[in-house]
Amino acid sequence: MPVEAERQNETRRFFGRFFETAGAEAGLAHTPEPPYWAVIFSTRRDEQPGDQYDQTAQRMITLASQQPGFLGVETVHADIGITVSYWTDEESIAAWKRDADHAFAQYEGRTRWYDAYELRVARVERAHSFVRDGT
Repeated sequence: MPVEAERQNETRRFFGRFFETAGAEAGLAHTPEPPYWAVIFSTRRDEQPGDQYDQTAQRMITLASQQPGFLGVETVHADIGITVSYWTDEESIAAWKRDADHAFAQYEGRTRWYDAYELRVARVERAHSFVRDGT
């Protein structure tokens, strides 16, 4: 199997555990009617063997899912990673930002794991969904 295909399969298996942990099905978060908040975290990784990134990322999603105000998460990784977490309000987002374990992971991200990242916070005013019959 080509290296890129193997990496994509491994990523799908790995992040599938996140979706189960966060209570989502088929990789899509179940959110309430708007308004609510979205934190969009886009990254370009500096992948190093044994850097503990995957374990820490899984732990952060598990911890986030236990925070008051957390609604769900969606994440994909290829050349860039995009993780969108959903929250009831800005106060919940601020509390998560201050979490000690999360703060340490942020430090590790800046010093070891990311070549670049963008973080955006947005209020969701409208949301629409679709599910094909039989899926």
